[in-house]
Amino acid sequence: MNKKILLDIIGGLLIVLVVVVGYKLSPLLLPQSDLSIAPDPSCNVQQQACSVALPGGGSLVFSVNTQPIPLVKPFEVKVEVRGSSAKNVAIDFAGVDMEMGFNRPQLAERSAGIFIGEATLPVCVTGHMTWQATVLLETSDARIAVPFRFVTG
Repeated sequence: MNKKILLDIIGGLLIVLVVVVGYKLSPLLLPQSDLSIAPDPSCNVQQQACSVALPGGGSLVFSVNTQPIPLVKPFEVKVEVRGSSAKNVAIDFAGVDMEMGFNRPQLAERSAGIFIGEATLPVCVTGHMTWQATVLLETSDARIAVPFRFVTG
């Protein structure tokens, strides 16, 4: 068999392998949800806790312990689920105008309905950065995404 044909076949198989691996790993990188709930746009997590009503009753309250939210310094995040049960809570931090890498801390349930974790935001070279913190809440019925926007710098 010709060496060039063999190299072409190996190259083609490597491309197929990369596509399959990327497809299989994409759920880890992209937040999956059954429904998304828009919070009150006037609420700023840089200044106060923000809440949103959950479908079927109850509410979700998102807060940070350090305001304003610091860059390159760990800070505590807290999600309180009231009137509903949550199995799993994570927060996906993403730059709105610039890709800032994967940043999704998993929160631990400290007491009934109260989930706490630690996050660190990277510094942006432009100084001013708009972030979206998407709270990913998993209940027995659905996966819910609640995006909160804030600005640092």
